Amino acid sequence: MSLEEMVERVLRGEGLEMTELHLVPEQKKPVTRKNTCFAVCAVIFNSKKEVLMIQEAKSICRGLWYLPAGRMEDGETIVEALKREVKEEAGIDCQPITLLQINEKGQNWVRFTFLAEKTGGSLKLPEQENADSLQAQWYDRDCLPRNIRKPDILPLIDAGIKYCQSPWFNVLQPVDLPCDIVCQRFLLAFTSSNGNSDEDRLWLLLSNNFQLPVEVPDEAQMLAFTPKKLVKKCMPSIYDQLSVNTCGILGVQHNGRVPGKTDGVCLNTLVLLEYKEEEGEIDLSSPPKSENDCFRWHEVTNQRLKTEILRTIQEGSVLPVQTA
Repeated sequence: MSLEEMVERVLRGEGLEMTELHLVPEQKKPVTRKNTCFAVCAVIFNSKKEVLMIQEAKSICRGLWYLPAGRMEDGETIVEALKREVKEEAGIDCQPITLLQINEKGQNWVRFTFLAEKTGGSLKLPEQENADSLQAQWYDRDCLPRNIRKPDILPLIDAGIKYCQSPWFNVLQPVDLPCDIVCQRFLLAFTSSNGNSDEDRLWLLLSNNFQLPVEVPDEAQMLAFTPKKLVKKCMPSIYDQLSVNTCGILGVQHNGRVPGKTDGVCLNTLVLLEYKEEEGEIDLSSPPKSENDCFRWHEVTNQRLKTEILRTIQEGSVLPVQTA
């Protein structure tokens, strides 16, 4: 597969098989519900544009309201976990429309929030309460219960409303590709511009075998910090002059069907590298030189591909991320 084909697949959210695990041999293997917690969350609206809420049954938050959510189990894919949690907590069947947002607290805790739709089943009634939930109800966004478990669901509901009204990124579903570690693959770009978009130049940071670089996050630093670690590794002498901006997620790769072996996830991430300010004799017409022999810059000369990458950066048409 050519470099252009690989980049196009990543831009389309299709993902790539893992080929550069040799770069991160020290990574411990994640095991679901033991040293790693992947969670799912659902934003579902009915025909009245009301959002689905469930009332918690757990002792620490009993009686409080939240979106249907929970931890993935051994052997589940992300979508299977979503459907199971919604069924258990709300009583309905659902189908994911698109990933809506990713929240993370480092490589050991990642939550995948979906915009989804009801496809069957019946809303859970109070007399059906069990250990999963007490009941489920539809609520208008302006009339949500006062006793919400955490306010972190409010921006998720708002994002769902916004996406339904005007999608700002293409429908994105997890790709069923196995991964035995938690990692990020980067489409890390540098651009130069003279004010004429047709003449903008674009470079991508690649490994020496012309693959998109794959890095392992630190224990408590992931989506926003791992690309900074990569850039610092490549350009240590001028790192302080650079701004490393995580634009968002282009794709999610996961297959948890073999517990203890394929519990990892790869997040394909779009990153823009820029100079902070024009200081001294900085050459803005080309990317800063890589000081690491393992990485190099490659200029994208295919006009169609270059235009697509620049459009994605400028429009922010990527899956949002939120680091705790």
